[in-house]
Amino acid sequence: MLYTHSVRSPQKVYNPPNPWLDRHVDWEGEPPQTKLEVFREQARSALVENDSPDLGFNWGLNPYRGCYHGCAYCYARPYHEYLGWGAGSDFDRKIVVKENIAEVLRRELMAKRWRGERVMLSGVTDCYQPLEASFRLTRACLEVFLEFRNPVTIITKSSVIRRDRDLLAQLAQEADCFVWISIPFADDDTGRRIEPWASPVSRRFETLAHLSAAGIPTGVALAPIIPGLNDSDVAFILERAREAGASRAFMTSVRLPAGVQDVFQLRISEALPAPQVRKIQNAVRELRGGELDESSYHARMGGLGERWKATVALFEGHCRRLGYEQGEPETPPESTFRRPDAGGQLSLFEAASPAPAPPVSPDPIRRRD
Repeated sequence: MLYTHSVRSPQKVYNPPNPWLDRHVDWEGEPPQTKLEVFREQARSALVENDSPDLGFNWGLNPYRGCYHGCAYCYARPYHEYLGWGAGSDFDRKIVVKENIAEVLRRELMAKRWRGERVMLSGVTDCYQPLEASFRLTRACLEVFLEFRNPVTIITKSSVIRRDRDLLAQLAQEADCFVWISIPFADDDTGRRIEPWASPVSRRFETLAHLSAAGIPTGVALAPIIPGLNDSDVAFILERAREAGASRAFMTSVRLPAGVQDVFQLRISEALPAPQVRKIQNAVRELRGGELDESSYHARMGGLGERWKATVALFEGHCRRLGYEQGEPETPPESTFRRPDAGGQLSLFEAASPAPAPPVSPDPIRRRD
């Protein structure tokens, strides 16, 4: 994918908000011991073009760098190394907030070259991680998308998204809005071991039901499947998510690029019994033809071996039985996008002058993972 690095020296926030002292986010269990550090930056661009052919979106928007959830398998960890930090605990606790992201987004949507394509929030880190309860950057961006009636897809594993149910429902009615809830595990205990500060699995199913009841189209993302750990959970997750109102589903295999492998190996060694750790390591190597990772397009989302074939067959069979549609939702053929009319002249000019999609920042970081 292609991502834009907007500021090379984010400025530290010396009194960051406590992400758990807010009515929109609850912590269950012992709080993390590692100190949270928050950095602010002025983004030069908001919309980021995806050039990876095996991802189902063309444009992404990421209000944050780093992610408080601390998922051991997160493929985005190496991006923190471009800031001079590490892919381990730095990624979990050094969080960058793009404090002007909504203003930049509005400017880019006003540009003649923008055509109103669907935008994914977020293609890298979770746009509803706990700090969103304080900074409200994602909500501010959604308000801009609603103003322009621009289609949006969201993927998250956070219950903080419930706060924006009213806004998401309005987007779904006036434009197009789809929400994926990421649920790779069947129970809270396993989820807490591998995704220690994300919303509990049980809360994610509740969030699916909460959003679906508001008329917001939802889906469940079984991502990632870690063979030897959660491939046996596929049927249960699909059943529970369907009961909660999910209409779509997708599944991907675990990706462990450089910088992520050590974090993942250490986490499972600390959290799981030694025999299970060996089972997972062997299963991942089978999945990847003897290695721990596969970076090739189209191959990296799937896998090799009879175990993976059986998992795919299980997933597809239950999707058919439960009536799921698979993959990303299609954008309606009739575009809902429109710019705010400044006296009528702007809209007439825009209608007569279609233009190419927006260019990326003049100082991009290109990352293919």
